[in-house]
Amino acid sequence: MKIARRTLLKATAATATMMFAPSIGRAQSQSVIKFIPQADLSGIDPVQTNSLVSRHHGMMVFDTLYGLDANFNLRPQMAAGHTSSDDGLTWTITLRDGLRFHDNEPVLARDIIASMRRWGSKDPLGKNLLANTDELSAKSDKIIEFRLKTPFPQLPFVFGKGSSVCFMMPERLAKTDVSTPISEIIGSGPFRFLASERMAGQLNAYEKFKEYVPRDEPPSFMCGGKVVKVDRVEWHTIPDASTAAASLQSGEMDWWEQPTPDLLPLLQQIPDIAVEVKDKSGLMGHIRLNHLQPPFNNPAIRRALLAGINQADYMTAVMGNDRSLWQDNVGFFTPGSPFVNDAGMQALTAPRDLEKVKADLKAAGYNGEKVVLLVPTDLPALNAMSEVAADMFRRVGINLDYQAQDWGTVYPRLNSTEPVEKGGWSAWCNYLAGVVCINPIGNSYLRGIGKEGAVGWPASERIETLRKEFMATDDAAEQMRVAKDLQTQYFEDLPYIPTGFYKQPTAYLKTLSNIVEGFPLFYGVEKSA
Repeated sequence: MKIARRTLLKATAATATMMFAPSIGRAQSQSVIKFIPQADLSGIDPVQTNSLVSRHHGMMVFDTLYGLDANFNLRPQMAAGHTSSDDGLTWTITLRDGLRFHDNEPVLARDIIASMRRWGSKDPLGKNLLANTDELSAKSDKIIEFRLKTPFPQLPFVFGKGSSVCFMMPERLAKTDVSTPISEIIGSGPFRFLASERMAGQLNAYEKFKEYVPRDEPPSFMCGGKVVKVDRVEWHTIPDASTAAASLQSGEMDWWEQPTPDLLPLLQQIPDIAVEVKDKSGLMGHIRLNHLQPPFNNPAIRRALLAGINQADYMTAVMGNDRSLWQDNVGFFTPGSPFVNDAGMQALTAPRDLEKVKADLKAAGYNGEKVVLLVPTDLPALNAMSEVAADMFRRVGINLDYQAQDWGTVYPRLNSTEPVEKGGWSAWCNYLAGVVCINPIGNSYLRGIGKEGAVGWPASERIETLRKEFMATDDAAEQMRVAKDLQTQYFEDLPYIPTGFYKQPTAYLKTLSNIVEGFPLFYGVEKSA
C-alpha cells in the first residue's frame, strides 16, 4: 500500500532550482519578516473561518482571555485573573490594565461579552457554556461575571483552548452574525492587520501595534509577554514547494512554515537555514467521514474500514522514512498528553487485513454507493494522505470518485450536507493540531451533536454523555476513567479514523532568533542582519 509521493525527476528539479536560484543577499530590512504560510489565508475573520491558517492570523491580530503555555498549562492573558464561588456557580473574570483595540478604543467588559456570544454561537464548547449560563454580565468596565446553572470547572479552558479560539473584538464588530464576516479586522493583539495591502491568494501584511501593552513575563506559546521586536510581517502565499525553497535559500523569504519532506534534506545542508520542529504537540492525521450521507451514515460500514488502516503508510507518505518525525499506533489523544490510553486500540494494532475489510463491508450492507473523496492538492500532507486512502478504498471495492481540487475550492464544499449527486462529499483527509487533542473537551471533531457540530456531523448520545461526565469533574483519576470510556466509544461510533501523529519541521533563515515554541507566532522573534 505504499505510494511514492514525488518522482525522482521532480526532486532533482527542485534541487536544481535551489542550487541556481538568484542570490538576493539578505538585502531585506531587519524590521520585516517575510513568511510563507502553509496555505493561503482564505478567511480573515478567524471566528467565522477556523482553519489553522486563520487561527495563526487571529493570534497575531486578536488577543484571548487565557492561553496555553508551552507545557499546555492554562494561564491568564487578557485576564488579570478570576475567582469562583464555593458552589462553582459564579465566576468573576477581571481584565488586566492597558488593553486597547487597534482603533485606540479601550477594551471593555462589554466587548468581551459580545465576543464570547458571537464565538459561542458557533463553537460547540462555547455553546455548552452559554447554554449552562443563567446570566452573563459586565459588573464594571473590567469585570465579567458568569452565573451558571450547574458547575463548569473547565470555564477558563473554554477561553484559552488552542482550536476554534475565542478571539476578542470590539462590541460593534462582535454584534455581526457569525454567518457574516466582520467588516473590519480590528483586534487588541500585538499586530495590526493591513487590510489595504491584502492581495487574496498572494499577500497579507501586518504591522507592530505600538500601543500594545504586553504582560510582564516571558512569552510561552499562546500566552505571556507578547513583545514584538520587528515593525512588519508579510505572509506570502507560495504554493509550489520548489519555489518556496528557492526563495528561502536566496534570502527573498525568511521563514517557511511547512517545508515538504522531500526537500528537508536539501534545506538541512544549507548553512544559513535552520530546520527544526517548533510545534512539539505535532499534528494528528485522520480521515473525516460524512455521517449524514450514504454509505458512511452506517456505523458498521465506517468500522469496516479500520482493519485496512495502516498508519505507517499514511505517515510515511506525509513525512518520509524519518521515524523521529512520526508515530503510528496512535488513537484519539496526542502522544505524550495526559489522557493517552490503549482502550479500543486493537482496532488499529491488530494485523491489517484487506480481505477482512471487504467481508465486513459486504456484511454491513455496502452496495457500491459512490464515495466522493475531496482532495486539496495544494496542501501536501493532505494530498499525500489522500493518495494512501484512495488506494485502500479502491482495493477493498469502494466505488471511489477522487476529486482533486485546490484548498480554496475544497474548503467551502465541506460545509455541504447534500448527497454526493448534488455536490456533497463522503470523506476527506485532514489533520488536527496536537494541542487540540490533549483532552476530549477541546476537540470539536469528537463531538456527537450531529448537524450542530463540525463538518462530518457525527451523532452519538453516548459520546455526549461521557463528555459531560468529563467536564463535570476536575479529578485527574476520574477524568482518565472517562477518557478511556470515551476512546472505546470513539472506536464504536468513529467520528473520524486516526491515521497517525507527526511533527512538522519548519525552516527559517538563521538571521531569525527567539522563535516561540508552538505553531507560527511572531511576537518575541528577532531578526539580525
